[in-house]
Amino acid sequence: MSGDSVAVGSFVVADYAVFALMLLVSAAVGVYYAWVDRGQGSSGDFLTGGRRLTALPVSLSLTASFMSAITVLSNPAEVYRYGANIGYYGLSYAVTMVVTSEIFLPVFYRLAITSTYEYLELRFSRATRQLGTVLFIVQTILYTGVVIYTPALALNQVTGMDLWGAVISTGVVCTFSCTMGGLKAVVWTDVFQLGVMVAGFLSVIIRSVVVQGGIIPVISDSQDGGRLNFGDFDTNPLRRHTFWTITIGGTFIWISIYGINQAQVQRYISCKSMTHARLSLYINLVGLWSILLCSVFAGMCLFSVYKKCDPWTAGQVSQPDQLMPYLVMDILGDYPGLPGLFVAAAFSGSLSTVSSSISALAAVTVEDLIKPYTNMSERHFAWTSKGLSLLYGVLCIGMAGLASLMGGTLQAVISIFGIIGGPLLGVFILGILCPVANSKGALSGLVSGLVVSLWVGIGAQIYHPPPEMSRPLSLTTEGCNFTDVKSLNWTSGALPTQLASITSAAVPHLDGKPLLADSWYSLSYLYFSPIGTITAVSVGLLVSLLTGGWKRKVESRLTLMKEDTNLYHLFQFVKDRVPRRTGELDLTRGREEKSGGTNLAFCDVELDLTK
Repeated sequence: MSGDSVAVGSFVVADYAVFALMLLVSAAVGVYYAWVDRGQGSSGDFLTGGRRLTALPVSLSLTASFMSAITVLSNPAEVYRYGANIGYYGLSYAVTMVVTSEIFLPVFYRLAITSTYEYLELRFSRATRQLGTVLFIVQTILYTGVVIYTPALALNQVTGMDLWGAVISTGVVCTFSCTMGGLKAVVWTDVFQLGVMVAGFLSVIIRSVVVQGGIIPVISDSQDGGRLNFGDFDTNPLRRHTFWTITIGGTFIWISIYGINQAQVQRYISCKSMTHARLSLYINLVGLWSILLCSVFAGMCLFSVYKKCDPWTAGQVSQPDQLMPYLVMDILGDYPGLPGLFVAAAFSGSLSTVSSSISALAAVTVEDLIKPYTNMSERHFAWTSKGLSLLYGVLCIGMAGLASLMGGTLQAVISIFGIIGGPLLGVFILGILCPVANSKGALSGLVSGLVVSLWVGIGAQIYHPPPEMSRPLSLTTEGCNFTDVKSLNWTSGALPTQLASITSAAVPHLDGKPLLADSWYSLSYLYFSPIGTITAVSVGLLVSLLTGGWKRKVESRLTLMKEDTNLYHLFQFVKDRVPRRTGELDLTRGREEKSGGTNLAFCDVELDLTK
């Protein structure tokens, strides 16, 4: 199969039916909750689900929110090109859930806030809150545009599905669901869409395993092709992906998403109790691991099928994000409905992410930019929230048009979160963990962290790191037997597309490269977030101490208290169960009773040497 020409298939009626059914169910959830909650009178109910949600649906929604089409399309392509060591994200997910559960969740849940940026005003100042809100809005709209456009482009070029039809239908369904049903609609839509994503992944994985003759051949091919590169513990921060860059950089990025990002915090504080909120995070961890495992193994299947004939190098697809849809049409094209299921999986990822983003954007705009300056009734705020959901939906569809100029990859998305999310994480850490931090320190820390992360991020885009730092793995077309000669004319040379792009990007700057090009600008993109966070915290603490922050009294409810953590309660539990001994140690007490009788075999008369 990997050696023959594959005429790119197109959707049949069954595929369109499966895809349309997924869109219809998603929209129907919004209609249902709009009808059930038609009497709700407050924006708080609309934006937080009335704080009556339980752990299970919230946990599944948390998983689906940031498992977008980027996960379905880009993660397998990443494994295909660079190896399976992105599986180390599993460790960063685990650390993220512990940190979020122990540090951020208790404070946000206790304050019962709708917008996380509301906290910045309570703790620091209104200016800090507004800057944080604006940064979040910019980050989310950029990210959402990429998330809508990427699957539409990949699926359009491979399956023949209309590009802008797919983009607009995705945006319209998400906007409709959010505008009609609020957060409850978003959560339950996410639950359905997560199921579709897993089903789509499994259909590809199972069919690939059958085609290749079992799981062992897939693993063996990946091993022989160098894809199982889990032993890379190089500490060089310039290397694109190693154990350290993924676990350290990945942890900072995911904490900035789960700990402080409005789209996630809005979910777990909508739970009916702190226990349900904590439980939702840990159940969500299992979901994240499952999706990660599926995407990594799908990438291994992709390599196993095309190990001797790379469609990308051969010009069958024009970019890596199209490899998974290409595989689907190749191995599932004879099964009507299954390609539609995979397309539905890719778009489910986008739908869940976009609906989360629209809901979060509406929430922060109402709470941070409208409520402080107006005096409307709760019913008017609820209608304003719905109107903003509609507005942001249109804006995100428009952003997808700009994303067509940017292109969308896993690296681009993580860079967006790193550059903006890192400094934001830093300012929240200052507020929650550093009682000496004041408003001057927070604002200066946020600005300086943003400047530094933008500096390294933009520099990295202009001066690409050398190929030996990214280390794309080898791909070949030796086994290709194309009957369509035109397909080989797409790329005139034998140089793989990714190597060509790296070479052409790197060579022109050899003469005029700045001194920082091979060091600072070549840092792994996963370190953008730690750099922003550490800069924000360091500058914030320094400025706070210099401006008298140590004199300031902070309300205890605004910082982390020891009683908030499970670790404290565990310590107390152990302390209460272990018997305590009191009194001083007396080595002579009870000697007579415990020493026993005199041994008759010895004489106990004292020896007097003076006689």
